[in-house]
Amino acid sequence: MRVRRPWAPPSRIVALAGAIGLFLMFGTISARADFRVCNGTEELVGVAIGYRAQAGWITEGWWHIEPASCKTLIEGALASRYYYLYAEDALRGGRWDGPIQMCVAEREFKITGVNDCFARGFQRAGFREYDTGNQQSWMVQLVDNGGAAPDEAPEATNVTEGTGQ
Repeated sequence: MRVRRPWAPPSRIVALAGAIGLFLMFGTISARADFRVCNGTEELVGVAIGYRAQAGWITEGWWHIEPASCKTLIEGALASRYYYLYAEDALRGGRWDGPIQMCVAEREFKITGVNDCFARGFQRAGFREYDTGNQQSWMVQLVDNGGAAPDEAPEATNVTEGTGQ
């Protein structure tokens, strides 16, 4: 007499299924936790970000974002509620800016502090504040006003508010 055993999948299949499950669970979470900026224009855009860290106020730039693409400026879960963004259209010179003055430089930079920008050899730029509401992830979409002549700047209101995910 033959005893029937319940079917048990081979150990390789079980290990593969477990690995796929872990990848889907953690891969999805880590991919969504960041601060991203998307360029919805037809021109190259340079972007700088400002935020509060333990060392004080930090500004970083420049990320060059090609037309119709996105870049992650901060990877991982967001540590602050407020982030500040400044962007320039590389060809037409338009800006997406705001009233918060922070330091920037002409080339790639990471600057600690927002005071005495000129005395320290930097420039000042007006950043726009984004209240992420303590979300783990945030995205900002930059768009132009659609009818701007090449020498006109995109409107500041063309920064579509970020969406928490």
